[in-house]
Amino acid sequence: MISHKGTKPIQTERLLLRRFAVEDAEAMFENWANDERVTRFLSFLPHGKVEVTKELLEGWCAAYEKDSTYNWAIEYAGTVIGSISVVDFNARSERAAIGYCMGFDYWNKGIMTEAAKAVIDYLFSEVGVNRVEISHAVKNPGSGRVAQKCGLQYEGTRREYFKSSAGKFLDIALYAILRRDWEQ
Repeated sequence: MISHKGTKPIQTERLLLRRFAVEDAEAMFENWANDERVTRFLSFLPHGKVEVTKELLEGWCAAYEKDSTYNWAIEYAGTVIGSISVVDFNARSERAAIGYCMGFDYWNKGIMTEAAKAVIDYLFSEVGVNRVEISHAVKNPGSGRVAQKCGLQYEGTRREYFKSSAGKFLDIALYAILRRDWEQ
C-alpha cells in the first residue's frame, strides 16, 4: 500500500539528501548542469547560463507542494553536487523508477551508490513500494554499477529506447529490485 511522504531529508554517513532550494542554482550549474560529460546521457543540454538552472529549480521547488514528489539535492561536504529523484511512479503497481546525476568531479567515489541505497530504503520502508527500477544508457556503465551495488538485478536492454539531448538514440539497460529481495 502506497503512502506518499514527499521529499523528506535523508542523512547518510557522508551525505545529506534534501529538497532543492532556488539558492542551489549556482552550485547545480557549476557542478553538473552545464557539464556535457554529465548531461550527454540525459534529456537536457548543458544549461549554458545559470538563469536556466534557476528557472528549472523554481519549478522543482514548486512541485514539493505535492507529497508525491521525490526529488533530492545531494549535499556532500556542504556543497550540492548532484540530484536523485523518482522519475516515474506507478501507484497502482507500487513501482518507482529513480534517476540520478552528479558532478563529474565526484564520480567513482561511492557517493551515488550511497545516495541511491538511502533513497531505495526510503521508498521501500516509508512509501511502501514493491519495486524500484533504475535505467541507464548502456554507454554509461557507471550508472549500471550503481544499480548493481545497490542490489538491483539486470532485467534486459531496450534497444534505441531513449533519444538523448544530443539527438542520439541510446540503448537503455533496466535494473530492478523487489521488496522481498530488499527485505533479505
